[in-house]
Amino acid sequence: MKRPRDTQRTAVYDAEALVRTMFDRADERGLRVVDVMGSQVTLPVERKFASIVSVQDYVDRVLALNWVRSTWTRAATPVHVRARSGNKAAHYESDCATIAVPEHRNGNAWAFRELVVLHEVAHHLDPSDPEYPTVAPHGPEYVDRYLTLVGEIIGPEAAFVLRTMLLAGGVRLN
Repeated sequence: MKRPRDTQRTAVYDAEALVRTMFDRADERGLRVVDVMGSQVTLPVERKFASIVSVQDYVDRVLALNWVRSTWTRAATPVHVRARSGNKAAHYESDCATIAVPEHRNGNAWAFRELVVLHEVAHHLDPSDPEYPTVAPHGPEYVDRYLTLVGEIIGPEAAFVLRTMLLAGGVRLN
């Protein structure tokens, strides 16, 4: 069985990149208030990680949260975090429940941050059978899981900003 076409992938990545830029600029300027589509929002602090070990610890803690375990049965399946060669993208390997994250390169560790890690955790929590997928990897079901994780873990303001950027980019939500 072939997985449905991933028509939202680029739009999801673009929206996430905009949100990461907002968080980065807030950190650089020390100003947490941003304007988003006419609303002023105070951004919460986004956790950043120093190593693969710290990303692994974070993922383990997220999957151990009671509400995560009661919401998604896949939370009981452990995830391995490993370094990824190259610097272009992080990804999730469903066949072996592994998150691959690019390491620090030339002082840049763009993927060692909460938004990116939660993006990959949302892939892991997909309840469909990895061998017989029934939904697109970045479809509405995925986006709902991702927004729920961001809202509950980073904060509702972060989820509002992400949801707004997703909608502005034409992403379909549940």
